[in-house]
Amino acid sequence: MTTTTRFFFAGWLLLVLAACSEPERQATSGGSGPRALPVQALEVTPRDLSRVVTVSNSVEPMRIIRLAARTEGVLIEVLVEEGDQVGAGEVIARIDVREQRAELARARARLHQKEATFARYEQLRDRNFVDLASFEESRAELEVASTDVDLWETRVAFGTVASSIDGTVVARYVEPGEAVSRHGELFSIADLSSLVVRLGISELDVGNLRVGDAVVVNVDAVGERNPVAGAIRRIFPAAEADSRLVTVEVELPDALAHGVRPGFLARARLLVEQRENVLAVPAGSVAESDGQHFVMVVNGEDRLERRVIEPGVIRGAWREVVTGLAAGDRVVSANPLEMNAGDRVRVVELLT
Repeated sequence: MTTTTRFFFAGWLLLVLAACSEPERQATSGGSGPRALPVQALEVTPRDLSRVVTVSNSVEPMRIIRLAARTEGVLIEVLVEEGDQVGAGEVIARIDVREQRAELARARARLHQKEATFARYEQLRDRNFVDLASFEESRAELEVASTDVDLWETRVAFGTVASSIDGTVVARYVEPGEAVSRHGELFSIADLSSLVVRLGISELDVGNLRVGDAVVVNVDAVGERNPVAGAIRRIFPAAEADSRLVTVEVELPDALAHGVRPGFLARARLLVEQRENVLAVPAGSVAESDGQHFVMVVNGEDRLERRVIEPGVIRGAWREVVTGLAAGDRVVSANPLEMNAGDRVRVVELLT
């Protein structure tokens, strides 16, 4: 190969290599500048970042009375059992008080005796046949006899056990023939017309709750008849010393119609912080530099713009934006510390 031929071949090879590399340079530069960076962006829209806590406990009657024996003795009659409806003042059991009745009869006889003695002393006093001291002593004995009768009448009455409220017998702890002690528990009677669930709420959350707030309650036992409407009836004034939880009582006015009974497990959802229709972005799209929080916004020219914001609360994967953004802004969902303001970008996916 001649020298001229070698020079010709080398020049031809350089031209071929230059022609092949030109499309690559154009692809890299986009023809007129740096290549656009593909990004995933989120369109800023109002969201609900309200905070809800779920707490469970057993359903209870709002009012339950535990009837106890007021005297000791043997039960001679028990007139009700679990599930029976009773009215206020209705007799539901009787205790053997024959000994007390005998004492009452003796007290009444003694009272009659003292009444007769005092009447005689009154007649003698009118005629000045008896001294004042004897007269006053007779009157005192009459008063003691009268109080003895009252005492034994009360103890006889204690043999009759009556309900103190209108309600339902939910527990019976005794049977006829059993010996009961004074103050021994006999029955539990509940007013089932109003059921409640008492929940332990953190001291950090209870301050945002108010009497009358609506509560959504689900009871596993009633299935498709859920949810059961509830409302906060009262908030206890102090937290428990050990748990630091404050009891919140939720009333369930329609629970009976839904088939709810005392003892069923209820799960209540309480709104402890309301934040509706607030602007929010993914928490990972917010960065901090020099004491400022910022995000990267894709402007109308498809370039990145560093936007300083005032952040709010974090709820899961979302962070509230108080100021700095408007609905419709496109925020890059990636970490903004890895990007530069002014860079050209291409939105490959726009989330909402």
